[in-house]
Amino acid sequence: MKPKIIPKQEIIPSYDANAIAIKHIEYYPYGGTYSEDEITPVLISNILKEIPDGIEIYLFLDPDGEDDWLEVNCDGEWISLGFSGDSGQDYYCSYNPAFADTADQIDKADFSDKSIYTDLESGGQSPIPKIQAITDIEAGVKAVEYFIRTGALYPGIEWIHECE
Repeated sequence: MKPKIIPKQEIIPSYDANAIAIKHIEYYPYGGTYSEDEITPVLISNILKEIPDGIEIYLFLDPDGEDDWLEVNCDGEWISLGFSGDSGQDYYCSYNPAFADTADQIDKADFSDKSIYTDLESGGQSPIPKIQAITDIEAGVKAVEYFIRTGALYPGIEWIHECE
């Protein structure tokens, strides 16, 4: 199935700025794990402040940390967001249209090609292509907060949707 581009929306639905929809957090690789009762407004605030300086974290809607998660990778220059749901059968990732012409080159897997890949790595091992990362860190932080608060993908950035 060909991936579908979900365009950015200009109007962002309002949400409760104090709500917390996520139920489990895992910093990767060494930052700790937090269950639902440990996820506090202070922790959320700290996570959002850390993002621009660099972070790799998984935010789960599932309290067991098994499914429905957003992976956040940021190195201060690039931010990549990837949502996996339905046991990995449904996948969304941030989309950078400036690198749309590199989509066919990703299959060649020349991870050293910095014209195609960022320095970010998913799960500490899979290089993230630039087409799946954005440089607007502020928008990326907004997307993370929106997910934390609503459990939904932020409509203020573009996404690629892949499902099997």
